[in-house]
This record gives sequence, structure tokens and C-alpha cells, in this order.
Amino acid sequence: MSAREAALLTLVAMERQKAWSNGHLKKVIRDEGLDRRDAALATRLCFGVLQNRMLLDYYLQQYSTMKLNKMESKVLANLRLGLYQMLFMTKIPANAAVSEAVELTKKHCKNQRASGMVNGILRNIARNLDNLPTLDRSSQASYLSLLYSHPQWLVEELEGLLPQEEVEALLKWDNGEPPVTVQVNTCRATTSQVIASLEEEGVTVQKHPWLPECLILSATGDVAERTAWKEGWIYAQDPAAKLAVLAAGLTTGQKVLDACAAPGGKSFASAIVMGNEGSITSCDLHAHKKGLIEASAARLGLTSITAQVADGKKFKKNWAEAFDTVIADVPCSGLGVIRKKPEIRYKTLEEISGLPQIQKDILDNVANYVRPGGLLLYSTCTLRKEENEQVAQAFLASHPQFKLEAFTLPGPIGEVAEGQCTLWPQRVETDGFFIARFRREGEDHA
Repeated sequence: MSAREAALLTLVAMERQKAWSNGHLKKVIRDEGLDRRDAALATRLCFGVLQNRMLLDYYLQQYSTMKLNKMESKVLANLRLGLYQMLFMTKIPANAAVSEAVELTKKHCKNQRASGMVNGILRNIARNLDNLPTLDRSSQASYLSLLYSHPQWLVEELEGLLPQEEVEALLKWDNGEPPVTVQVNTCRATTSQVIASLEEEGVTVQKHPWLPECLILSATGDVAERTAWKEGWIYAQDPAAKLAVLAAGLTTGQKVLDACAAPGGKSFASAIVMGNEGSITSCDLHAHKKGLIEASAARLGLTSITAQVADGKKFKKNWAEAFDTVIADVPCSGLGVIRKKPEIRYKTLEEISGLPQIQKDILDNVANYVRPGGLLLYSTCTLRKEENEQVAQAFLASHPQFKLEAFTLPGPIGEVAEGQCTLWPQRVETDGFFIARFRREGEDHA
């Protein structure tokens, strides 16, 4: 199977089965035994189409007599792949991109005439690559929406939160290529040990510029095949998620609840910060995710973690006031991680409108588990005020025994005197995250 075919099948699965790009593509790459080079090309093609889908469709419609929404999904995915290569991967000759698209159409599409249509549309565009229709700039929001393939409602929301030049910088960030970032499990290895092991196996390693024990990797191949991974010396996690744990200020021996834990990164970071001493109850709503957390904790040798199936919205009497720290990294719209999950941008406002209530319900419930003097850490990987500041404000209004508390983070973030902050990707080069630290009144916590 070629890289282009792997990308095609993933795009079609996303359309038909609502599959996630990253998970499905990794499965195809693994099942088909694609080598490192083809795996990288398939990933770029798949992500590139998703990152630029609105722009690609705009140009395709200009050269097609058939409405795109009337096309078979495999035909449309093939057209998008071919055009993406012509617009964004200029080292690939346009005629090669067209030929490959035509051959894949012949192989996968039932309609025998589809390959002729694909050939005609793409060859017509290839002849006009230097003279494509210009984008309408009468509205800045609609122009940026099309240019960077973000729904207009999302661009308009960002315009209400950021200066205009930062809006475009964030949209560009979303369409960039995400690096592989891992955290060092200092309970098992030193950073220098991990770097030496990875480099010996051909991985390019760069220390994160301001977050200790965080490494940026390239030329990794399948990172799960590296010795450092197999030995439990590293785990995958963006700096932003690690910063959320650091904001909690955990200390050795604490009793911690990670209320919405899967896939477990914050539980692992917490255990490592605490030197694998104390206890971390790591919960998720779904039983299969409990198994994933347990398997990763075992690989990392983090015996302080106990995984459980629990609904963050349902009160557990035996947990009342039982934890020093409760981490609530709640379900959210995910608009801070578009760079890693490009399809998230195409969610509608209607699809995400119910999330703030779910977030409030979880926060209201898990607050009961914080002992007097204890800490509640609220975080999301989105940038919307409705899911961030407004949820925090509503929580404070209904829980006067909790107060926002200042915290300090490394690097360009520094002191967060207000007790809550948004990590903007275009400013700090992490995932987009919101963090709020609440202290419950009560006995001295010093």
C-alpha cells in the first residue's frame, strides 16, 4: 500500500465512520507495514488535507461542474489529496499527483467514469496553478476562515479574544506540523540517559527550551519501538498538560484524585512529581480506558496509581473530603489541540454547546472530594471563555469555600497572580490550555 492510499483510506473512514485521523492512520500504517518514510508522507498528506479542507474545496468547486457534496466520498477525498499535493507539496510534480489520484480512483471507486472526472478537474487546475481564483477579502473573518480552513464562527470568536495579528498567528499555528514531545520518567531514568538512548537509535532529540525533563523528538519512527519507551523511561505528553500538573504544586506523599484521567498523562506526571510516593486514584467513565491507564502505569513502573471506572458527575460518598488534591481535566471542545487533531475545527457550535454544563456538573461534584485546606485544579484543552473563565466564575459563585490561588509556572508564563490563565499556542508554543487553581478554605495547608 502506498502512502497516498493510506491517507485516502483514513480520510474516507473519517467521513463514513467518524474515525479519528491519528488513531485510524496509525492502525493503517501498522497493519500495512509502511516504512518510516511512507508513514511520514501518509501522515503529512492526511493531516494536510484536513488542515486545508475548506480551501481545497473552494478551489475544487471552481473547476467542477458537479457539486462536491454530490460526489462519492472516495472521489472527493482523492481530489483533495491531489490538489493538496499541487498546492502545498510542490516538490511532487503536478502530473505525478494527478496520475496517482486517477489510479487510486480506478482502484477504489465503483463508478468507472469517476477517474475521468478526477483527471479532468485536477489537470485543469494544474494548468492554472499560477492563476487560481483570488479569495474575497471584503470580510477579514471570512477571508481568514477560508485561507486557513477554520469555520467562520471560530475565527470570529478568536477575534473577540485576541488582537487581529494574533488571530492569524494562531490559525497558522493550528495548520503547522506538531512535534513529538515526551516527558522523562525521572523515577526510572535521568534525562541524559534518555537522550543518549534515543540518539543511539537514530532519533533526533532536542531539550525543551524552558520545561525541564521535556524532550522534542524527530525522526522517531514508531516511538513505541524505541528502548526508552519500552523501558518506561518516557511517555508522550505536551508541555501544556505537564504545566497543568505543575500548577497543582503536588508534594510527596499526597492523596490525589485525577477525576477525568484517560489516557492518563496527568496521572503519570503527578506520580513522577511525587516521586511515586503517596496515592493517585486515576478515573475514567469507560472501562476500556481504565485498562489503558493500568497498562501505561505498569510500563512506567508507577505503582502509586490505581485506576478506577467512575463518573465524574456522580457523587461517591466514600470519597467525600478524602483527597489533598483533585485534578479535573474535564471533557471539552478541544479547540486548543487543533494542531494535533485537525478535524476538531469542523465541530459546529451546536455540537459543543452542551459542554459547559457538563464541565460545571463535574466541577460541582468533584469539589466534594477536596479536604478542607486542599486543592482543586481545573483544566481544559480549549480556548473558549464559555468552557474556561465562565465555568470557573460560576463555580466560585456557587462554592464560596473555594478561592482562586496564585501559582507559578516555568518559562515565559511565570507567576499567575490571578490563579487562572490561558496558554495561547502562538505565544508559548504549547497546546492551547486553560488552568485554574482553587484552594478550599480550612485547616492550614502550608
